[in-house]
Amino acid sequence: MNTGAAKNASHRRRTKIIATMGPGTDDRETLEGLIRAGVDVFRLNMSHGDAETHVARANMVRQAARDLRWQVAILVDLQGPKIRIEKFGEGSVELESGDHFTLDADNPEVPGDRQRVGVSYAGLPNDVAAGDTLLLDDGMISLQVQSVHGGQVQCLVENGGTLSDRKGLNLQGGGLSIAGLADHDFPNIKLAAEMGADFVAVSFVSNAADIENARELLREAGSEAALVAKIERMEAIENLSEICDASDVIMVARGDLGVEIGDEELPGLQKHIIRTAIRHNRITATATQMMQSMIENPIPSRAEVLDVANAVLDGTDAVMLSAETAIGNHPVKVIEALNRICLGAERHFEAEGGDGSHLNVRFERIDQAIAMAAMFMATNVSVQAIVALTESGSTAQWLSRVQSSVPIFAFSTNKASRRRMAIYRDVFPVKLTAECDDADAVVSDALRTLLAHGAVKENDRVLITMGDQMCRSGGTNTLRFVRLDAEARDRYGI
Repeated sequence: MNTGAAKNASHRRRTKIIATMGPGTDDRETLEGLIRAGVDVFRLNMSHGDAETHVARANMVRQAARDLRWQVAILVDLQGPKIRIEKFGEGSVELESGDHFTLDADNPEVPGDRQRVGVSYAGLPNDVAAGDTLLLDDGMISLQVQSVHGGQVQCLVENGGTLSDRKGLNLQGGGLSIAGLADHDFPNIKLAAEMGADFVAVSFVSNAADIENARELLREAGSEAALVAKIERMEAIENLSEICDASDVIMVARGDLGVEIGDEELPGLQKHIIRTAIRHNRITATATQMMQSMIENPIPSRAEVLDVANAVLDGTDAVMLSAETAIGNHPVKVIEALNRICLGAERHFEAEGGDGSHLNVRFERIDQAIAMAAMFMATNVSVQAIVALTESGSTAQWLSRVQSSVPIFAFSTNKASRRRMAIYRDVFPVKLTAECDDADAVVSDALRTLLAHGAVKENDRVLITMGDQMCRSGGTNTLRFVRLDAEARDRYGI
């Protein structure tokens, strides 16, 4: 069994934690401390670092997880087609309100000055018109488009400030026609396959085709990784349902999304995105500046505590940290704080639609129907645990879509499936060691494991989902109810 799943209080936390790797996590002792503190998924950000560094970090995660006997997943986050200005001759300039400033798509390689700078996206002049607002450096600087002449976008500075090399550029309200995958993403997709990544995140998704293209490239590279759609463009909001259908995980990427739509729209959209993803039976993650002050400080601000708790109460499966762990001064402390906040919020969480009424009831698969039946029983009968005997992890995913207070222990012989399940809310993946040809022996092994680690106790009620043919993907077709009394002890030898 994953020794943390029952013995360590942090891993009875239902909301999962994603932490970004960087210089702050490169020490082996720190990495192990992060796992013990509660990290479920480590993120490799392809926007920073080279292939050799990413491979070394992935190997370190795998080794530490083996040594600690924890189920820890790896997420490769593709850089995507982020639009950036190019470089200045002096590294930066000071722009003042009222200045005229040109974004030059014709000559991106020419060093910039106070009058102009190159831009990496050649299609920018075709996507903007007079009156549009362009936002630089995560919205810190705003420009109003005055006119477009050839490849020159001539602007008036509305809000000035210091603008330095390679800062990001967004069009307020969305509308840039750039594709979801850039040329520099293709080698990183192959790298993700070589590293055995469990998840691959596609940045700046605008429609389902972006995810479908990434999935095709991943499969060609030999990877079965799950696809994460990062929602950070206005176009993605407009196409959210089709993106959910094409994806495995939906991430609320609040940085660029907030720049495009305005900060005032973020709280409502976060809730909308999470609710939509859950209705489509998809996993959700919430990201960006969740514990930003802890890059420097050893404790979070009250506003950050409330932000994280709000995401938990919204029903997100996972919360993600970026610079807080990648380059922060207190990486382990930030995970410990995040763990405490999630646990506190979960004590006040009231699941909506606990009867499963919010799910699509026109099931295409038997395991979905079994999961619905199990969660209906769990929310209407006193049940202390659900055991999902699953090969692919699909049943555990369906179970987790009906959010309740009942922990789901997902037993699987498949190592990759166990790692993918590490991101599912309420699900605790466990290695199945029993022989698959005897259903009662498998059930017995699972129950003994949970009893041994204190996850259940005598006379507890347990629901078990399983298949007639054990350890076969897609085979779940049976629901058992077991009370851990004398009769069960005799039958299962526990």
